[in-house]
Amino acid sequence: MSPSRQEKKHWSVEDIDFSRIDLARTRPDEDLFYLVACASFVESGSDLYTHNLVQYYQGDPEVEDWLREQWEKEELQHGAALRAYVAHVWPEFDWERAYRGFLDEYSQYCKVELLEPTRAQELAARCVVETGTSTYYRALARATDEPVLKHLAGLIANDEVNHYKHFYQYFRRYRRQEKVGRSRVFGTLSRRTLELKSEDADCAIRHVARVYKPELAADPAHLKELASRMSRTVRINLKPETTIKMIMRPLELPAMLQAMIEFPLRQFMQRVLLR
Repeated sequence: MSPSRQEKKHWSVEDIDFSRIDLARTRPDEDLFYLVACASFVESGSDLYTHNLVQYYQGDPEVEDWLREQWEKEELQHGAALRAYVAHVWPEFDWERAYRGFLDEYSQYCKVELLEPTRAQELAARCVVETGTSTYYRALARATDEPVLKHLAGLIANDEVNHYKHFYQYFRRYRRQEKVGRSRVFGTLSRRTLELKSEDADCAIRHVARVYKPELAADPAHLKELASRMSRTVRINLKPETTIKMIMRPLELPAMLQAMIEFPLRQFMQRVLLR
């Protein structure tokens, strides 16, 4: 896929003027700190997942090249930009030390054998993940009135939507090639939707807390309450209809069938997303 004009002019970390951050709006907000710091960890570890996906799609130069030349670079850029934001607002936080602990644990979750059993199903799973990340950053942009973070979260959300479009295009090709039925696609979408609140986020929260507030990090109740507050911030700022539509899209339902099952599907997805 040749990059679009917009992709050629992709933003960079240098385009973000961190000196314009309104510290009074962000620094006292502990929930916001965790939302940004945890996201910076997961994004910064995306090269581990890229290597697995490149290995999984070996022999398909279009997918391999896009993963290496665009997806990985943009995901790592997201991590770098979010890390820079954390450094400007909460400079006392030892990001590097906390990230090292996170990476040691996170790398255990990034293995080729944990990918879906077919290439089409893995691409469907990627669509769910990109739906989750785009939803996260759009919710983050709505949750804050700090202009620099609102702008940065919007940029990242747009990237994640663009990534979704690429994964969806590749999914459609592999679905035809592999003749993967709709029931298997639905199984993948359902399973991965249930995993949107995943061990990745829990891992990030634990390691951020161990460095930021070590006296509380060993308290499971505190970590659970913190994760709940973060989820609530995202939940009250997302647009569930858009999110559900993105998740359902790989099913490619005929109009008549969609009319019959769309309501129960939406009910299921909405219960998961808003739980």
